[in-house]
Formats: sequence, structure tokens, C-alpha cells
Amino acid sequence: MTQAPPIRRGHKPGLLDTALSLAAHGIPPLPLRAGKVPFGNCPDCKDSRCGDRPNMKVPGPCQCPAPCHGWAAATTDTRTLTSIVWANAWRRAVAVAYHPGGAGLTVVDLDDTDAITWARTALTATWTVPTTRGEHWIYRGTMTSRNAVRPGVDIKSTMAYARYLGPGTGTMTALPGVVRALTAKEPSTARTTPDAVAVPTGVGGAECRHRTPAYLDRGIAMAEQRITEASSAVHVTVYRTFLAVLSTHGRCGCLTEAHVARLFTAAQAKGESPRHCTDAWTNARTRLGL
Repeated sequence: MTQAPPIRRGHKPGLLDTALSLAAHGIPPLPLRAGKVPFGNCPDCKDSRCGDRPNMKVPGPCQCPAPCHGWAAATTDTRTLTSIVWANAWRRAVAVAYHPGGAGLTVVDLDDTDAITWARTALTATWTVPTTRGEHWIYRGTMTSRNAVRPGVDIKSTMAYARYLGPGTGTMTALPGVVRALTAKEPSTARTTPDAVAVPTGVGGAECRHRTPAYLDRGIAMAEQRITEASSAVHVTVYRTFLAVLSTHGRCGCLTEAHVARLFTAAQAKGESPRHCTDAWTNARTRLGL
């Protein structure tokens, strides 16, 4: 899918027609009631049991006989979209939304002129759709959704829905790293020794899953490269890289001080201080419970 489906000139399709057009392009739609709100949960979906919460093991399209619980009701199944049980929802609906993550997309929702100005200087140009107050910038690729990642900017991708506002302009491009970095939490300041260069590397004791030292070496080399190639948000990139390394190698005791020193050296070459490196490493271990 390279762009949103067109709306023919001189013809304003019904909401169901729009939904079917989206579905034909691999974009899962759902009906919205007044206020850009999905239809209320059905009794079987009370407390989001169907899977629209992040901690659900198998989130996905609703299996209940009515649209419910937001993004999870979105579907490309035309039989569901045109079924009798959905007919009442389409009659009452005032707009069509879609699940960007279900289509492999991310929507950067720019809510005002300041946000648009920021995007034009900070983000890669992509498929753009005007909204009531701003613009939707739509990229190929998915990520975690989060509101208010910066003033006037929301991210809508996995486990979220966005209103369909018609065709836009431009060429859709790949999701840039600067957008992904917007949802990364800055590590808080940890109480550590300011001049520390290396820290204890793992809890050890767990069975090693890495059959050869080469696996670990490749992982460290890839982490070094990720840090070295960071062109912005270096502090966040370092933290997220440390988190990735520890999530894979931190529990079996494979990591040595030499491995950590390689990562710290790469980070300091990008301008991070030893204190920042130590804080990021400590916070990553704390988050993983190491």
C-alpha cells in the first residue's frame, strides 16, 4: 500500500463505501460516532477482555457481534463490514476511522501550526493529509502509539485508531528513527558514581542461550553501530541500545566488563559523558529487573 484510496471527484461516498475502499487497500476501518469516539463496548467486551489493552496476550479484531473497543474492531473483512450486526453502527456513524498499525503504518498527528513547522524541519517528508487543525503525516512502518510526545504531536500506530480524512498528497516514505525516538522515555538520573566507566554486567546464574561467542560479539558490534550512526536523540538511542543488549544478554552472565566498555566507548564518542553512560546502563538494568 503506497497511498490512501482516492475519492472520486464529484462523488461523496457513504461511510460504508469509504470503509470498503479502505479495506480493499489493506487498511482496516471502523465506524466512529459523534466526537470521533468508537462505538461503546458490547457486554462481552466489558473491561476490554477482547484484547485492546497492551497487556493482553492476543490482541486483535473483535469477535463479538458488534463493533467495540476501539482499534481492535477495525477489520478488512468485507463480510464483517457489511454484516447485519454492523449495519446499525454504520447508520449511526458520523465518520470512518482506521487502525494504522493494522495496515503497517504510523500516523504522526500534528495538531497545530507550531507542530507542523517542527515536522517540516525535523521529519522526512511523506504522505500528508490535512486535518481540521493541522496535518496527518503518514509513514510506512509501525511503532508504539503515544499521545503528547511533544507539544501538539501524537503518534498513532499499533493499538490506536486515526480518523480517515480523505486522500492526501506526497509520497509515502519509511518511518524515520526520529519519530520512533519520540516515544522513548528519557532515562531518569540514577544515583551512581559519576566517574564510573563500567558497571556490573548481569545477574548471572541463568542458563546461557548463546551457543557461540560469535553471537554475542555480533550483538555488541550491532549495538556499537547503532550508537555510532545516531544522528539525533543520542541520549535516548544510547539508553534504548543498552536496554536491547541487556534484554538479550543480561541474564545469563555472558556480558563482561570488556563488552560494556565497548558500548560506553561508542556512546562517549557521540558526546555522552561517563556519568550519562552509567546512568543509562543502570536504568536499563533496573527496568529489566536485573
